[in-house]
Amino acid sequence: MSASPDREVVAAFRRNGGKVGGAFGDSDLLLLHHTGAKTGDQYVTPLLYWTVGADSVAVLASNYGAPRHPGWYYNLLAHPDTVVEIGKETWPVRAHVATTDERQRILDHMKRTTRGVAAAANRTRRELPVVVLRRTL
Repeated sequence: MSASPDREVVAAFRRNGGKVGGAFGDSDLLLLHHTGAKTGDQYVTPLLYWTVGADSVAVLASNYGAPRHPGWYYNLLAHPDTVVEIGKETWPVRAHVATTDERQRILDHMKRTTRGVAAAANRTRRELPVVVLRRTL
């Protein structure tokens, strides 16, 4: 059995100090650790991120424009205190869903700077949540 695409990205991320080639070559990528809301299982998911402050980044729960939010989004709602790996650093963070004003400002930035964000937003009728991950230490 072959490794999942996420596992391969996680391995490359860690092997290369946060840099991943291929489709993610020029992207800012982090590894989000999260705990299953129902199962308590531990997961690590690679996600694009955008810097929104000296001690915070944002991720988009786009799920590639699918009709449902990604699992990691629900996991963060249930367990907002977690860890992210950014480059060679590991940050303890607290997640919160962006307020309406905060969401619009960040989402506009995401659409301007990252190809594919607008396309994902246009593929779904749901509002795509922006999740802010603020460093806690």
